[in-house]
Amino acid sequence: MRPAAGSAKPSSDKPASAHPVPTMPGSALVDDGKNTMASQLVDRLREAIVSGQLEAGSKINLERARGSFGVSLSPLREALARLIADGLVVFEDNRGYRVAPVSLSNLEEITRLREEFEVLALRQAIAIGTVDWEGDVMRALHRMNRIARDADQPDTLEQWEAYHREFHLTLIAGCRMPLLLNFCSVLLSLNDRYRRSFLRRTPGGDRNVAQEHGEIAQGAVARDADFACARLREHIHRTGTNLQRRLSDTLAP
Repeated sequence: MRPAAGSAKPSSDKPASAHPVPTMPGSALVDDGKNTMASQLVDRLREAIVSGQLEAGSKINLERARGSFGVSLSPLREALARLIADGLVVFEDNRGYRVAPVSLSNLEEITRLREEFEVLALRQAIAIGTVDWEGDVMRALHRMNRIARDADQPDTLEQWEAYHREFHLTLIAGCRMPLLLNFCSVLLSLNDRYRRSFLRRTPGGDRNVAQEHGEIAQGAVARDADFACARLREHIHRTGTNLQRRLSDTLAP
């Protein structure tokens, strides 16, 4: 088995730094009859945290959030409780809610877990996935590859991020294991938080990420489990290693 991504010093899991209270993103929510206010809040707040709009360690002001989203405290607290369970928010006595801190040890753990659980899910998907799943994988790959990422055009980065997440989740959706898929989804959000915050100005770096994604997808639909799983593990490992190099001088271990 491939060794875990990089090596990091033991973590104290302290916030990287103190930040001013950020402006809450978005506008007031509307009950559309399909998604509860809390569900909409979870999605909106998760995106704000993962994208870096709400910075690591920053305080989440409940009154400001209520005013921004036009909701009462009840759905707001429910949404924050879900994000605590997902590892994106923490609650501290006498300090309230804060965006979870980031650290090298946390990143290393996320990378190791993704390597194990996404590969497990992909192997199962290849074994039992349907022809429709194969088509879904290739469509997700095509949608992602149609977006040309440009660091000077934020809209292209946001579009690509949405399709990138869709691709990774579609790739393993055929495993038909809901608990595993939910765990992988949480890990992907935690990983994306690091990648989108710290690799935003250099999307892909010196890697051919499109080729990596293509090899994983082609191996999956060809039902070559060993090849596809090896490529996925390498893909996740490279991302973790690149992030550790970028963050080693700026994050607490």
